[in-house]
Amino acid sequence: MLPPDYLKRLRQVEVRSRLVSEQLMGGRLTSVFKGRGMDFADVREYVPGDDVRRIDWNVTARLRKPFIKRHIEERELVVMLLVDVSASGHFGTAGDEVIASGDGISTKRELAAVIAGALAFSAVRDGDRVGMLLFSDRIERYVPPRKTRSHVTRLLHELLFTPPQSTGTSLTTALHFLNNLLQRRALVFVLSDFHDASGVDWQRTLAATNQRHEVIALRTVDQRELVLPDVGLALVQDAETGEVMEIDTGDPEVRAAWGALGEQRQRELIATFRRSRVPELEVRTDQPWPQRLQKFLDYSGKRRVA
Repeated sequence: MLPPDYLKRLRQVEVRSRLVSEQLMGGRLTSVFKGRGMDFADVREYVPGDDVRRIDWNVTARLRKPFIKRHIEERELVVMLLVDVSASGHFGTAGDEVIASGDGISTKRELAAVIAGALAFSAVRDGDRVGMLLFSDRIERYVPPRKTRSHVTRLLHELLFTPPQSTGTSLTTALHFLNNLLQRRALVFVLSDFHDASGVDWQRTLAATNQRHEVIALRTVDQRELVLPDVGLALVQDAETGEVMEIDTGDPEVRAAWGALGEQRQRELIATFRRSRVPELEVRTDQPWPQRLQKFLDYSGKRRVA
């Protein structure tokens, strides 16, 4: 059942996504969405000065003279948004004053929705098709790629109001589904907090996926995952496993250990992305992010086109 404020929530996220896409990213995402892929066209006979790396050795062997492959640039790209809708995405502790100022988002899932919407609007504005895969530790919803603005509204609707059937996270499941689904090379944005307990399994799958497609990781983070406030004794629950424990937040050693664990996890994730050659950016619910995202995507796009 849709919530009473359905239209209001959908409209708020859609408007904010449009603003981020058009005002902050306008004209800067062309290098991200264009000019990376090449489609095979045909072969022609080699002439002096051609790049020898383009020689088609199979044709050359059959015809007993050198031929080179001729390609044409792909003008239409498939952009896939892989969005984590596991239970940990409902976490968010940004203060009311931060949210009211427009600098913060209430939960990690809402943050992912605004970013996904901005990317989708930018893609369709450039004439590319955009699709979406919602996942937890199972595939929750798949929306095939289209390239209309009304399609972006549908994506936002699915992202905001699809009730997940599971609470856990399995990036491996989502990436395997994507690899089996798409035969053509695509630009893949993974929006997640990457709370996946499978360890090396998803890391290996991420590296393999990045060899078939172009993967960009956008890592959603809330301030309380890194800094624990002093509120005395508190019950905390793992949203994905349901485990509950009591901790003394008034103990400086407990807060220090919490922060150290958070920083260690951040370092391990960054190392994973570097090994897999996947560009990654941390986006937080309590800090301004659009301009950082703009610069990050602009830099990533230039690296790809170069």
